[in-house]
Amino acid sequence: TSDGGSTVTARGVCWSTSSNPTVYDNKTIDGSGEGSFNSNITELEAGTTYYVRAYATNSEGTAYGIQKTFTTTTGSGGGATTGTINGHDWVDLGLPSGTKWATCNVGASQPHQYGNYYAWGETTTKSSYTEENSRTLDLSMNDISGNANYDAARANWGGSWRMPTEAEAEELLNNCTCTWTTQNGVNGYKVTGQNGKSIFLPAAGYCDGSSRCRVGEYGNYWSSTPYEGYDYYDAYYFDFSSGGHVVDWDCRGYGFTVRPVSE
Repeated sequence: TSDGGSTVTARGVCWSTSSNPTVYDNKTIDGSGEGSFNSNITELEAGTTYYVRAYATNSEGTAYGIQKTFTTTTGSGGGATTGTINGHDWVDLGLPSGTKWATCNVGASQPHQYGNYYAWGETTTKSSYTEENSRTLDLSMNDISGNANYDAARANWGGSWRMPTEAEAEELLNNCTCTWTTQNGVNGYKVTGQNGKSIFLPAAGYCDGSSRCRVGEYGNYWSSTPYEGYDYYDAYYFDFSSGGHVVDWDCRGYGFTVRPVSE
């Protein structure tokens, strides 16, 4: 409506999945000068909330309009294949159950980062992981998926995030193509669903005592399901390396990584 005495050289809208987007995020350029204009935003993810602001730039800088927000629809033909829950991204790998898998480990902000290590049934990290300081060793317990007192995914990410069950770990590995690869210099597993979507699981190894072991060689990821044999000593996890993968059980006191899931 006004250029403030200096010609508007660029105008349009900018948008982001975070509030107060700027021209350094995504933007359109819709001409110059004063007057009304239309903007066409493309390549948005389905089922995602976006923030958008108009902008105008002249020799004095860039000014922004009032922030607006909208959420894209999930569309048709099976719904969205990617999205965000409580600030954390997910991918639908086309699994029979429809389970959505997170793109990052708990404690990581990028797919290739290892994130945090947790003893099974614990929601905080610690300097040493032993049988003696395990919270759940020798306790008879039900599946902890979604229980914020024991589930590291639910306790740290909130929303509908939770640890995968043993059955969901089996479903992931049995219904996807798993490839040992390197991403951003980090070894790990690329897990690709039949719909072509994929996630990357870094080979973060595990914590035993105060040491991190087999980093870059093995991935050890907790499930939420306890193994009731051997005096309630173990829990199920899924394990992979360059040689393949398996769902197994091991001592609850070890520090393993956690990859959340949601419905």
